[in-house]
Amino acid sequence: MELRTLTDNAVVLSPPRSDDVDAITEACRDPLISRWTTMPSPYTRTDALRFVEDTVPAKWSNRFPDWAVRTSEDGVLCGMVGFAPRESDDPEVGYWISPTARRRGLATAAVRLACGFAFAPDGMNLRRVGWRAFVGNLASAAVARGVGFRYEGLVRNGLVQRGVPRDVWVAGLSADDPPGPADAWPIRTSREVR
Repeated sequence: MELRTLTDNAVVLSPPRSDDVDAITEACRDPLISRWTTMPSPYTRTDALRFVEDTVPAKWSNRFPDWAVRTSEDGVLCGMVGFAPRESDDPEVGYWISPTARRRGLATAAVRLACGFAFAPDGMNLRRVGWRAFVGNLASAAVARGVGFRYEGLVRNGLVQRGVPRDVWVAGLSADDPPGPADAWPIRTSREVR
């Protein structure tokens, strides 16, 4: 798959660059990112370098893009959004936002833009995108719900985090779903709790 940069009025999604390594390293040392992801912990600069130089290009070549989230084309990396293969045919969206850029709607804008690319005929041309988050990750659930993902249930021991099986919430977004926010989420998301 050819590398692509996406943009709308809120965010710019571009493949991460070598000069993003330090920003990725710093963000991924955040306790919340460590708590809610399967990334290595503690996260090192070597992990970030391997991600940018090896993981991202391999994922793009296998049609699973990863983008840096920025507020302008030459802006600082604020987070990441991308797709990963799953057991089913539907890829799964994943995302994180650095602590200094949270609560500005960047994750919702980035996920919405990435999913638009996923469904576009000149993008990934998918019918459906999946989402999973560890039970309790209300911020991720708020983003997924806001984009329009439909809650589909809880999977016991659905993911392994650093050797420990954990329960996960699951949701899906189909190409023909109306834009969010989606109704019928039985969990109260972080935006509803405030």
